[in-house]
Amino acid sequence: MTTEPALKIAYSPCPNDTFVFDAWAHGRVPGAPALDVTFADIDITNGMAERGEFDVLKVSYAVLPWVLDEYALLPCGGALGRGCGPLVLTREEGSDLTGRTVAVPSEKSTAYLLFRLWAAEVVPGGVGEVVVMPFHEIMPAVRDGKVDAGLVIHEARFTYQNYGLHCLADMGEHWEATTGLPIPLGAIIAKRSLGDDTLRLLADSARASVRLAWEDPEASRPYVTEHAQEMDPAVADRHIGLYVNEFTADLGEDGYAAVRGLLTRAAAEGLVPPLGRDALSFAG
Repeated sequence: MTTEPALKIAYSPCPNDTFVFDAWAHGRVPGAPALDVTFADIDITNGMAERGEFDVLKVSYAVLPWVLDEYALLPCGGALGRGCGPLVLTREEGSDLTGRTVAVPSEKSTAYLLFRLWAAEVVPGGVGEVVVMPFHEIMPAVRDGKVDAGLVIHEARFTYQNYGLHCLADMGEHWEATTGLPIPLGAIIAKRSLGDDTLRLLADSARASVRLAWEDPEASRPYVTEHAQEMDPAVADRHIGLYVNEFTADLGEDGYAAVRGLLTRAAAEGLVPPLGRDALSFAG
């Protein structure tokens, strides 16, 4: 009897990802393929996807137009939601970003795409230099004056006051006010070359892993805590509560509409290549 090799997967050490994948990564999802897990920041996984590395990846929705020839979007396991958008933080309230230096987590992150759509309307003179840095370094950089503003994601929306920073704008509020749609943040993609049957199995496994995590949240706590980078457990719980929701179990009609809306609008602005008609279609 031969054993199938483990699928190479990369996702972030953030609580929402470790919560979602805990049961699957630890062999508690019946029939799910084994995983060989690599932890990486979103800017790293976006680059991995563009280079065709790894079988399964958590990436920014914003990178999809560059990778959907090789990868399929899974209809579950990712991060969309309401009230969970990226924030623009500054040291001073009401700062003008015209010509200013802004730190972002990835040039092909959904956060940066939402920021560019927002800035096109709100910062007519245009921002200055954009600097990419790991998201956990952005708030200290703003606090210490290394950059004028920072675009932050994840649990930073719960902790930025600890750095003495102010929220200049909420990209999610802007997106929801102008579209009425949830905010598409992180996607789970898998190589099309794995075949339709395996893609369906991956989607089923991700969905089952999410449901097991919801049924027994304490089971995932050691995995979440181990990788949460000294995060306060209460903050980790709020992070999971915000980013793991009904769209994680199934994108559904609103989820797909949000993804298409973001990428279509961004393509119209010349920020991303246009999507093919069936680019978001899935085997299952």
